[in-house]
Amino acid sequence: MSAPGVQSFTQQGWEQVLAKVKRALVYVDAACAESLHWGCGSARLLEAVGAPACHLREFEPNAAGGEADQPKAVFVLSCLLKGRAVETLRDIIRRSHFQYCVVVTAVSHAVHLTANHVPPAAAAELEGQQPVFEQLEEKLCEWMGNMNYTAKVLHIPLLLAPAAPHLALTPAFASLFPLLPQDVHLLNSARPDKRRLGSLGEVDATALPPELLLQIRCLVSGLSALCEHLAVREECFAVGSFSRIIAADLANYAPAKNRRKTSTGRASVVFVDRTLDLTGAVGHHGDNLVEKIISVLPQLPGHTNDVMVNMVELTALQNEEENQNMVAPGCLAQSNDAAAKALWEALLNAKHKEAVMEVRRHLVEAASRENLPIKMSMGRVTPAQLTSYIQLFKNNLKALVSHCGLLQLGLATVQTLKHPQTAKWDNFLAFERLLLQSIGESTMPVVLNQLLPLIKPSNQRTNDDYSPEELLVLFIYIYSVTGEFTEDKDLAETEEKVKKALAQVLCKESELSPLLQKITGCDALSHLTFHRSKAAVDALFTSLRDIAGARSLMKQFKSVYVPGNHTHQASYKPLLKQVVEEIFDPERPDPVDIEHMSSGLTDLLKTGFSMFMKVSRPHPSDHPLLILFVVGGVTVSEAKMVKDLVPTLKPGTQVIMLSTRLLKPLAVPELLFATDRLHPDLGL
Repeated sequence: MSAPGVQSFTQQGWEQVLAKVKRALVYVDAACAESLHWGCGSARLLEAVGAPACHLREFEPNAAGGEADQPKAVFVLSCLLKGRAVETLRDIIRRSHFQYCVVVTAVSHAVHLTANHVPPAAAAELEGQQPVFEQLEEKLCEWMGNMNYTAKVLHIPLLLAPAAPHLALTPAFASLFPLLPQDVHLLNSARPDKRRLGSLGEVDATALPPELLLQIRCLVSGLSALCEHLAVREECFAVGSFSRIIAADLANYAPAKNRRKTSTGRASVVFVDRTLDLTGAVGHHGDNLVEKIISVLPQLPGHTNDVMVNMVELTALQNEEENQNMVAPGCLAQSNDAAAKALWEALLNAKHKEAVMEVRRHLVEAASRENLPIKMSMGRVTPAQLTSYIQLFKNNLKALVSHCGLLQLGLATVQTLKHPQTAKWDNFLAFERLLLQSIGESTMPVVLNQLLPLIKPSNQRTNDDYSPEELLVLFIYIYSVTGEFTEDKDLAETEEKVKKALAQVLCKESELSPLLQKITGCDALSHLTFHRSKAAVDALFTSLRDIAGARSLMKQFKSVYVPGNHTHQASYKPLLKQVVEEIFDPERPDPVDIEHMSSGLTDLLKTGFSMFMKVSRPHPSDHPLLILFVVGGVTVSEAKMVKDLVPTLKPGTQVIMLSTRLLKPLAVPELLFATDRLHPDLGL
């Protein structure tokens, strides 16, 4: 058995679920479905159910109930068992004929006590008891219509969607994003004058709205369960003000304190705010095929980290648009196919050119094993060449079934290489490099003026021009990489010109995309006046200013921009790279911006004594396992960079990269301009 990791943690959780589902109707919510998708695959669940019909349903208010011959149900939920979730449970059960119900929640009972306003002292006295779950069990029997029927409510920490042994996402927290300075004004509006916050640096747990605090606590509950599985006692560190709140909550989470007393291993958990470096999130410098696949192919419905691969190519249907919905889409996650999984992990860790060659090699080897009439060709890999190899499997059902996972990854590669947005990727990259040089040589107004000619209405744009959403990506890049800049009249005037041009372009769009609807607050173009458009663009630029000032509270990680000189061009240095290099600096200086979160009196005493005695403060490089958690999303390239960098700085150190979601450039504006950042909808 390999060492415990993110994959074994997820599989162990799902094994507990699979043990309960025999001949049951299974209802799964979107976040748990995504965990299943990456962790062990829906085929495993259907196998465990063992019924001839498909007994898998989405957990939602209109879900069909169970028939008279379906007496057993299992509900697998990522959320708190409260509010809307309980109402949906009640409605489904009442319109069914269940006699046996199992409800699995990914949120621990301790967090359910917090959600029900049980004070910490009273919660401590309830150790070993689960009154919230027991009360719901009674309700389930009541809704089934007989108190003698069987109901069971249990907690299984289905937190992660493991994309690779070194990388896992948290689908239930895909919308969690660090606060921006403008959020401080919103927090202050609910506080008395004497207790107003001066900056993001002053925001602590007590200042947050209760639903955001509860969302953080739900995440912390899952992370604590992961540390328990890894058998580690974790030290918590944070880079950024929002990460500080999460790290402090994990450090002081009561069940975690009890667990740490018996843990044998040690780990450092470092939380990092995504907002400190959005350049890496929207930039196109990542030379990675998977990053391009995720960026250009349509999202798999209900998922945040996977895409739809058009599989019509492998059928007798014509590859016309109307046929695409007739065949179930393929995807990237191949949790049950060892060969496809090996290729997927190779693609995550390879450069674009190597990855495309690796896809070809796997297709050639699979075709050879199946004795398919393959024509070998060396040299550059083309989409047509890959398609010709994939087509060989089309009329051989046995070969098609055996290599289905590989063919999905092969088609994802072909569709990405042929996609018009992939050609545009290089345009973005060239323009970003140009901007990096301009930033060093020019003032911000000059840089913004370079963007003015690119702002064109839809009737004047060609395929090579930038849409309003793509322009937003460029603006985020500029403001994030530049950082703080001095205000002057010239800048104000240039910004105003850019804002007017952008507001006019929005009004002339042929239709508003979901992102533009969110930004403008208009669901139809007919409702968008220039006045409304300009107000939306003004608010957008307030957010861009916030992004530029995101590192203002940092002392060490103040910049991600490296100016050019006679021998080197100006470049971008990722914040994550700076953080990892600082953690493993052989001189072991006391980290300035990587704050340690104390988990009680002993830690506080240590920190206090270290000021005048030789007591070593906890340092993130102290332990053999480093868990880096980027709050707000991470790119495939960043995960690869960290995975490759750590062994060169401190061989033997294991690193696990966690984040709320995989990022593509166009996902960043959606997160940035979300209206529910402070008040997430937990359905309570």
